[in-house]
Amino acid sequence: MAVYYGISRGKTPTMGRQHHPAMDTAKAEIAATAARLVVEEGLEFAQAKRRAVKQLGLPARTALPDNDAVEDEVREYIALFCGDTQPAELQALRALAFDWMGRMREFRPHLAGAVWHGTATRLSDVYIQLFCDDPKSAEIALIDHHVDYEPHTITGFHGEPTEALSMGARCKALGEVIGVHFMVYDLDDLRGALKPDSRGRTPRGDLAAVGRLLEDTSADDN
Repeated sequence: MAVYYGISRGKTPTMGRQHHPAMDTAKAEIAATAARLVVEEGLEFAQAKRRAVKQLGLPARTALPDNDAVEDEVREYIALFCGDTQPAELQALRALAFDWMGRMREFRPHLAGAVWHGTATRLSDVYIQLFCDDPKSAEIALIDHHVDYEPHTITGFHGEPTEALSMGARCKALGEVIGVHFMVYDLDDLRGALKPDSRGRTPRGDLAAVGRLLEDTSADDN
């Protein structure tokens, strides 16, 4: 566990820190800075790591920490600086995801990213992966829901071009418009997508799994 001494929010902790044994000093600094950018600015891990390299004045080819290292730092940063607010924000984002997963249930929606893993704040977007035979059918469904969305292309699981549909959804609990992104994958990709990640965790969850998360959190609050 990282240890922080005499620091304030908005500054990247560096002193008194115990790092992952496999990480050198540069990787540790990048992971810490990236974690702050993820929490404070809502950046995704890859973007945050690149920004961290620039902020630290490191060479562009500097070896980057893996996502697990950044996630560890994010969790510790949240615990230190956002412990009073983040749980409620996460619950609100999961409820928003659950709502839209229900509307798109015919496309086997799975929640991924920070909202699924529990590291999201009010600045985080919601990422929902759809698995269907016809990508256009998901787009038609959004049209039927009278959604103003923006289609674009992202890199898929295997480096292939994958359609993404992005929209803004009002989150009443947070009083904000949250970015919601539907990534449309082939139905055949679903089995591989459910394989455990590097830490043995389920990397994404279906509608029932997200519902259980919401119920468990509500039970804990009571």
